[in-house]
Amino acid sequence: MSYRLKAITGEEHLAFVTAQPSVSHMQVPSWGHVKPDWRAQSLGWFDEGDRLVGAGLVLMRPLPKLKRYFAYLPEGPAIDWAAPDLEQWLEPMLAYLKGQGVFSVKMGPPVVARRWSAEAVKAAIADPQARRLPDAEATAHESQAFDLADRLRRMGWQQPAPGGEDGFAAGQPRYVFQVPFAFQVPFAGRSLEEIQQGLNQQWRRNIKKSEKADVKVVQGAYEDLPAFHEIYVETAERDQFIPRPLAYFQRMWTALRAEHPDRMRLYLAYHEGEVLAAATMLTVGEHVWYSYGASTSRKREVQPNNAIQWRMMSDAHELGAGVYDFRGITDTLEEGNHLLGLLRFKVGTGGEAVEYLGEWDYPLNKVLHKALDLYMSRR
Repeated sequence: MSYRLKAITGEEHLAFVTAQPSVSHMQVPSWGHVKPDWRAQSLGWFDEGDRLVGAGLVLMRPLPKLKRYFAYLPEGPAIDWAAPDLEQWLEPMLAYLKGQGVFSVKMGPPVVARRWSAEAVKAAIADPQARRLPDAEATAHESQAFDLADRLRRMGWQQPAPGGEDGFAAGQPRYVFQVPFAFQVPFAGRSLEEIQQGLNQQWRRNIKKSEKADVKVVQGAYEDLPAFHEIYVETAERDQFIPRPLAYFQRMWTALRAEHPDRMRLYLAYHEGEVLAAATMLTVGEHVWYSYGASTSRKREVQPNNAIQWRMMSDAHELGAGVYDFRGITDTLEEGNHLLGLLRFKVGTGGEAVEYLGEWDYPLNKVLHKALDLYMSRR
C-alpha cells in the first residue's frame, strides 16, 4: 500500500478526528490556534482509493534569520502505528516537510510502551533500590512498542535527550498517570461506584471531608479565567515552574471551545465564597485530560483538590470517557524530588502509570539540526 500526503482543510481534519475513538488534544485542528508563534498546518494521508486514512497537525517554527523551519507533531500524527508498511506512512511526510523548508522534524508517536499498576508504583516509591520508575518491574509490557522503536531507528529517526518546552525545545511528558474507565478484556465500562472504590482510603476520606465542609465545585466560564490564573501563578511560585500568561488560557478557551463546546472546561472549587482550587479539563473522543491545575495554600484542610478532581472524573464518566488522564508524572522516585508528592496524589486514584514511546527527531538537514541541538544545550 502506498499513501499520498497533502495539506487538508481544518474541516477535513476535524471530520477525521471525530471518527476516531481518541486523538491527542494536541492533534486537533484548533490546537494550532493556541500556538500563534508556530505556523500550523493539517496534513492528511490518502490511500489508493483516495480515502483519508490518517491525519496530523504539524507546527512549524522558523529558524532565526533563515527561511528554514523546525517542525513538530506533538503526540502525533494519528496514523496506523502498527502498520507493517510504516515507511510508506512516514516517508511521504518527511518528503512533504522537506519541500516546505523544514530542516528537522520532531514527532511523538501515541504508542504505549509499559504500564505500572498503582500498587507497583507505591512499591517502587518504597523501594530504596528504585531511583526511577523504569527501575521497577512493569505490570505490562507492550512488545509492539519496542519493535516500533527499532524500526524508527532503522529509518533514521533519533530519540533525543529530554528537553523543556521553552523556545525551540518542544516536549510532552513520556510518563503519565491514567485512570481507566473501561476494562479492556472483556471491554466493558466501569461504573462510577467501581471507579470510586478504586480510590485509596485517603482519597475517599478527603472527598467526604470536602463534602462535609460544603466545598462547592462548579463549571466556570471565560470570565472566570482570571480567578483561575491568579491561583495558578501562586501554584507556579510554590511548585517552582514558570507560569503561562492569562492570554494563553483565554486563547485556549476561545479556540478549543469554538471547535467543540466540551473540548475545554474550567472547574473552580469554592469554600465560603473563596476560590481554593481550579483546573482545566480537555476532551477528545473517549479520552479526557486533566490539563492545568491550581490551588491556594489556604484552607487545605477542606480538601478542595480532591473535591475538584472527583467532580471532573465524575463529569468525564458522564461524557462517556474511556480514560481519565492526569497527564505528566515524574519518573524520579527519590524522596528529595519535589514532584514526588504530586505522584503520590495521583497514585491514590488507583489508576496506572503509563510510559509512552517518547519523542523522536529526524534531521532533514544534519548541519542545521546539530546547530539547533547545540543552541538548545547552551540555553
